[in-house]
Amino acid sequence: MSTTGATADPLAALGSLPGVAESVESVRKAVDRVYGHRIMRRRSNEITSEAALRGARGSAALSGADWALEEVRRRTDFSGDDEAHTVGAALRLTAEAGQLLSIWRQSPLRVLARLHLVAAASQEDTVGRPRQDGEPVDEPLVELPLPDAAEVAGRLEGLSRLIIAGGSAPALVTAAVVHGELLALRPFGTHNGLVARAAERIVLVGSGLDPKSVCPAEVGHAEPGRAAYLAALEGYVSGTPDGMATWIAHCGRAIELGARESTAVCEALQRGAA
Repeated sequence: MSTTGATADPLAALGSLPGVAESVESVRKAVDRVYGHRIMRRRSNEITSEAALRGARGSAALSGADWALEEVRRRTDFSGDDEAHTVGAALRLTAEAGQLLSIWRQSPLRVLARLHLVAAASQEDTVGRPRQDGEPVDEPLVELPLPDAAEVAGRLEGLSRLIIAGGSAPALVTAAVVHGELLALRPFGTHNGLVARAAERIVLVGSGLDPKSVCPAEVGHAEPGRAAYLAALEGYVSGTPDGMATWIAHCGRAIELGARESTAVCEALQRGAA
């Protein structure tokens, strides 16, 4: 997405794309259903914890580590193979995201650097900063043209300015653009997908749409499968109105599916308490 142009608030302008207003309204209704559940009034912390676990599992699945939920729940050591490292990184990011809300609106680039540090769990000099020309990117599941370092730096700065400036764009639109832009750019050498989905979570929570973080969009992104996720992302990368609208609608549906997941958790807890 180009973050420059004649429109003073390009994120808000995306809200007028065909079908986006309907997606925004559908998301709001789905989120309201979860927050209105009677279990949320008494056991919201449990729902938040379960949503975090399921969201991390979904994000890891999209990055190639498609583990069963119970395996993620029971495992305590993530130091084994690449899949274990990916699941561990997703869990760390989910826990870290909630600690960065107050920084996000003032310094989103600082937050992105922190997310990458947490995901990589490494002190290498390539970690926690945007890649430079010639540095490789390990993101094999996202097979899209890779912008060069100068374009990455410019677009990250533009995205940062938009976030700091705020605006009237719906939370869904902002979250979709942050997520899509980070995956399109792949600014870091590794873990870009995990970081992009964690940043989307930060936007949804910080905007007030999902303040208790109980609607894990990562679940909804993973549920239709990686092929559907990447096809929608190609719409974002195309930059066309139809492509952007398709990506935003995909992100909206992901939030709805995440909300449905937590509603099912509420129902299960309610049955257990009956």
